[in-house]
Amino acid sequence: MTSAHSNPIVSSVISSTQIWLNQDHLNETKVVEVSLNAEELGDDELILETDNFGFSANNITYAALGFKMGYWGFFPAEEGYGIVPVWGFATVKLSRHPDIQEGEKVFGYLPMASHLVIKAGKVAPHGFSDIHENRKSISPVYDQYLRCSADPGYDANREAWQLNFRPLYMTSFVLDDYVAELSKGESLLLSSASSKTALGTAQLLIDQKEQRSATYKVIGLTSPSNVEMVKATGCYDDVVSYNELEKLDKTDTFWLLDFAANGTLINNITHAIGDKLSKVSLIGATDWEAQEKPNPKLLDAEIFFAPSRVKLRQKEWGHDVFLKKYASAWQRFAQKVDNTFFEQTHVGTDNIIALYKETLNGNADTKALNVVSFK
Repeated sequence: MTSAHSNPIVSSVISSTQIWLNQDHLNETKVVEVSLNAEELGDDELILETDNFGFSANNITYAALGFKMGYWGFFPAEEGYGIVPVWGFATVKLSRHPDIQEGEKVFGYLPMASHLVIKAGKVAPHGFSDIHENRKSISPVYDQYLRCSADPGYDANREAWQLNFRPLYMTSFVLDDYVAELSKGESLLLSSASSKTALGTAQLLIDQKEQRSATYKVIGLTSPSNVEMVKATGCYDDVVSYNELEKLDKTDTFWLLDFAANGTLINNITHAIGDKLSKVSLIGATDWEAQEKPNPKLLDAEIFFAPSRVKLRQKEWGHDVFLKKYASAWQRFAQKVDNTFFEQTHVGTDNIIALYKETLNGNADTKALNVVSFK
């Protein structure tokens, strides 16, 4: 086999097309070309070429919480600008690592850009991590790149699903595990119930209720226009629109799993059920433009950070067992909601920016599985 080091370099300079956002005005974008010099690659460094990536409200959360949670630090741009992280497939374009071959396909955390330089470390059969000194990471979970050839969750025929659901369903997977550990039988309210992360969480909670001998109800809260779509997924015991919160059973107690980050909505829920709201967990920020944000201290709420739970379970179960458990759960979910979603492709910077702005403004189709590529 030819060593990765001895492969000829066709061109020493690769142009990386990047989409930058104004960090203070998220609707302002600019396209930048950055030259990556292959001859300057250090030992163990790779150039990854983005094949395609998914895009949803989750990526808007990364931008909206860029400063607060550190998402801007992953893929820095010039002062005042940032690059939104995405999850996608990439091919190893150039390799300076002896155990990573050019042409290998991986899945992981990428910038909204056509190419990325990383330094590979922690190389194992299932994948490797970016250990570059410039990687300003908030969790090692974001630094892992899975080798598709060894990934039990990879299906070449369902790449659109993996692009759009895998990072979200990973949150669903560990959130369900967390709720199961701490639940005292409260009914579970999931705001932004049409969001992919909420749907995945609800499906897991419902499907495993019987084997857990659990008594909780799983209730989706959503806007009036999304009620029928959410009901059609079959992922919830009940679905209630935001303007009918008074329908919630006042004799029950509730745990709110909040994916919206809308303080006004949480106030309305509290007003509707009073002291029956026993617990609040803040998970996402689908309603990033909400004028009033939740106040964790005032709500006595916790912020659920999925990567911490992933790291905990990977350590306890082992990486291979974790991936197999995830893959099994993922396949059940994909079959359940197969008819709810459709694939949609977006090619080129103009179309990528258009999709970004539609999603930012809340106008993107939530039933679309977006497959996004630069060419």
